Amino acid sequence: MPAITLTTLQSLKQKGEKITMLTCYDATFAHACNQAGVEVLLVGDSLGMVLQGHDSTLPVTTAEMAYHVACVKRGNQDALILADMAFMANATLEQSLNNSALLMKAGAHMVKVEGAVWLAESIRAMTERGIPVCAHMGLTPQTVNVLGGYKVQGRNENQARQMRADAIALEQAGAAMLLLECVPSELAAEITHAVKIPVIGIGAGSDTDGQVLVLHDMLGLSLTGRVPKFVKNFMTGQPDIQSALSAYVTEVKAVSFPATEHGFSA
Repeated sequence: MPAITLTTLQSLKQKGEKITMLTCYDATFAHACNQAGVEVLLVGDSLGMVLQGHDSTLPVTTAEMAYHVACVKRGNQDALILADMAFMANATLEQSLNNSALLMKAGAHMVKVEGAVWLAESIRAMTERGIPVCAHMGLTPQTVNVLGGYKVQGRNENQARQMRADAIALEQAGAAMLLLECVPSELAAEITHAVKIPVIGIGAGSDTDGQVLVLHDMLGLSLTGRVPKFVKNFMTGQPDIQSALSAYVTEVKAVSFPATEHGFSA
């Protein structure tokens, strides 16, 4: 397939074709995801949990993120590479610019930051300097200690109203994509229709413009044995990993994943 760019993703949203995204941390899986037709590879700070064995994403450093971005770049041909900003890597405007530049130099095509409307200034500054930004809203794992655990966000009307307003504000600030995690399906649909940029969901229902899962989760691998509600094991019934990756792409494109049971209500 031709190289995926932000223009490609915008076109998919306009056509109503779902966007496929998976986390990826190395060259071999980058190649396998390319073969399956995955459009976006997210080098997520989830590597702190699934690769490093931590109980959260907080210990991951920018240097570690850049290392894994470089690994993914070497195995990638066509997908867009999206890289997470590490915990506190964007605490100030200067840090946001410096750390996002490191990820872009390592091979990312876009960076992802967790937060809400307070991100607007840094998103505007990064975008003006040639760094596309995806804003991660809803359940933001880096703030899990403030949130009091891994809980669905936006279930009460005040939260939902604020999230809708924040999404629009971040688009206006220059965000090129949104990622909604653990958000009621109805709210995620409203936000998706309220903005012109692509919206990717994880635990946010089937009405977003695309889907993302953690690679290890969708391959049925878990250190803890706890499987989030929004996860489906795509290895079930498949002869090999490559087939499982292809099945994921097929089901997302056909809107058969996620099903109703993978989402949350208000």
